[in-house]
Amino acid sequence: MKNFFAFLAFFMINPLISSQNAIEFEQYELENGLTVILHEDHSTPIVAVSVMYHVGSKNEKPDRTGFAHFFEHLLFEGSENMERGEFAKYVENAGGMLNANTTYDRTYYYEVLPSNQLELGLWLESERMLHAKVEEEGIETQRQVVKEERRQRIDNQPYGALLMETMKRVYTKHPYQWPVIGYMEHLNAAEEQDYVDFYETFYVPNNAILSITGDLNIEKTKKMIANYFGEIPKGTQEIPRPTIVEPEQTQEVRDTFYDNIQLPAVVQAYHTPAQGTPDFYAMDMLATLLSRGQSSRLYRSLVDDKQLAVQTGAFPLGLEDPGVTLAYAVTNMGVSIEEAEVAMDAECEKVKNELISDNDFQKLQNQIENDFTNSKMTMAGLAEQLANYQMYFDDANLINTEIERYRAVTKEDIQRVAQKYLTKENRVVLHYLPKPKEE
Repeated sequence: MKNFFAFLAFFMINPLISSQNAIEFEQYELENGLTVILHEDHSTPIVAVSVMYHVGSKNEKPDRTGFAHFFEHLLFEGSENMERGEFAKYVENAGGMLNANTTYDRTYYYEVLPSNQLELGLWLESERMLHAKVEEEGIETQRQVVKEERRQRIDNQPYGALLMETMKRVYTKHPYQWPVIGYMEHLNAAEEQDYVDFYETFYVPNNAILSITGDLNIEKTKKMIANYFGEIPKGTQEIPRPTIVEPEQTQEVRDTFYDNIQLPAVVQAYHTPAQGTPDFYAMDMLATLLSRGQSSRLYRSLVDDKQLAVQTGAFPLGLEDPGVTLAYAVTNMGVSIEEAEVAMDAECEKVKNELISDNDFQKLQNQIENDFTNSKMTMAGLAEQLANYQMYFDDANLINTEIERYRAVTKEDIQRVAQKYLTKENRVVLHYLPKPKEE
């Protein structure tokens, strides 16, 4: 029986949700400030239980970076009512799965469980919120885990430091300048009380959204939520929100970084608006035009036609505060980085000087529609989307209506934002080069 439910939880984690119907949900708030979002769907016998905390790397102190990501690991250590290392076992023994992730702006935890194990998910997340073990033994264990993760993902991964090195040049004041994983010297210097203070400040119900989707009964679920979360006290400390505004960049910034790579890369990072603004949607569509698939502008020009690069891309970082859109190219063997950069600039100039064709615009709209639909096609993804919309925009119903903001973008808007933001004065150019052999 356990294997049967494991099959459901892992293989059937992605039940199809009709893109033709609006996502119905119920939303309310407990007295302690916890926002609750419930979506009932009986298509498969599973539920996704998730909690999103409004804390990311941008909420950290400059000399204590990496705390948000560190807690993503630490809060699987257990609680006052379970042994260390038992958190994952509860879920796996019930035939479910669990995970978590951290960004610059928020931290997200979730479990996907057989629907008859909904109460288990609620208990686990209430334990994480109220009774987590924030103590020296777990802290030391997770320090080593995070160090190894940094070695694998950044230090020893080809191009692993690319985003980190770019962001610290794009941002000179705003806390987006440090990496989500933080700096190891800050985690090493932190004492147990630093971690306790962080937990008591941010891991409180009035800084969280409980989002549950799947095979549930809303009225019964409400009663269980009241039992497990209703008595958790509201946080009493002021929750720090950065107010720093990154100064406007007025001239191009150029730099070089050497790493253990074989092929050079060029990165162009442009300051762009925060997510949810009209220009963000136009920039998102522009990045899709430039880089989505082998028929995209950058790939077709640099990889297929001119054979200057083996890989290209462009993507906006959807951030709560004003963000950045990155374009990059990994050069072909024997190609100079300057030649690749000139070709990238040429594609940007085309978008600035020429309206895209009707065919390209229709293809672009189709790609955006497909992305919007796919983001709602799993129970776990649906729970995360509902929480995201509520946290960032105070409007969970954007899960049904945000597509209209994309549909409102015109060809002229795409050309306009290209002219406005894809300028040399507004960008950082990083040449990411192989270390000299003697090093």
